Amino acid sequence: MAHAHKLEIFRGLVKFKSNTQKIWGVLIFLSIITAIEVALGIAKPEFLTHNYVLGMKILNWIFIILTLVKAYYITWDFMHMRDEKSSLRRAVVWTPIFLVFYLLFILLVEADYIYEVYHDGFITWNF
Repeated sequence: MAHAHKLEIFRGLVKFKSNTQKIWGVLIFLSIITAIEVALGIAKPEFLTHNYVLGMKILNWIFIILTLVKAYYITWDFMHMRDEKSSLRRAVVWTPIFLVFYLLFILLVEADYIYEVYHDGFITWNF
């Protein structure tokens, strides 16, 4: 007997009548997020490109957050993580999110160190 999947998104705020409608709903949601990313990438508002948070432009943080939202939602809906036990969901979803934040932290720290060495050290910019 086939397992029936939940036909709702956003924790039950939007409900669909069939799997086809749900797929179209998820496609529209992911397309809206992608359109926002593309629009911000083209427009590059000045207040987002000239202000920094934790050593990185706000626009870059927005891109990272929106990409993580899309990845989480694809995993949650298309890989049917919502139908699994909570321990498996946590292992599959939260582990990569933690690792992405860890990678960002390491990259930011190392990039800042390299910049400071070239900026304040005895080595000149030669590239």
